[in-house]
Amino acid sequence: MRLTKENDKKLSVLEKVANGIIWWVGSIQSLVFHSIFFIICFALPIFNIVEFEHMLLVLTTIVSLEAIYLAIFIQMSVNKSSEHIEDLKEDVNEIQEDIDEIQEDIEEIQEDVEEIQEDIDEIQEDVEEISEDEDDEDHSERARTVMLKSKVTSNKNDIKNLKDKIAELENLIESLKKEGEQ
Repeated sequence: MRLTKENDKKLSVLEKVANGIIWWVGSIQSLVFHSIFFIICFALPIFNIVEFEHMLLVLTTIVSLEAIYLAIFIQMSVNKSSEHIEDLKEDVNEIQEDIDEIQEDIEEIQEDVEEIQEDIDEIQEDVEEISEDEDDEDHSERARTVMLKSKVTSNKNDIKNLKDKIAELENLIESLKKEGEQ
């Protein structure tokens, strides 16, 4: 177990070093450094400090080794980007599934609201009929009529609240879809 933790720490340090090198190679500082390095390499034979053939041999070896390491670093960067893209795709798929489920829930709620609205309309009609026949009925019937009207009003308020909630959920779905598209 201890070896694994040490290996993870070393790997983490190596990854940090590799990330730093990847960042540096793609920077202006790297461009300036390489330009100055090549100018110096070609200036050495001009000032007779080193023979031209030796300079070319060393320079070619250095550039070849650098190209090998750059290819490795580029592949590491591509691998990280691919992993990140896969993670993003999974997140987008999960968000899309959530949006679909919310949409289904909203449709079910809308159906329930429509059924409740129909029931309320029927109750309202019954209440109106009872109100018309009020003269023929006793006091307890009038009390029931008042109670029914109260319940109808309460149900209408509940429906309004449900419709507001549906509109809020639809807005949430739209915003989630927009986030998923980005």
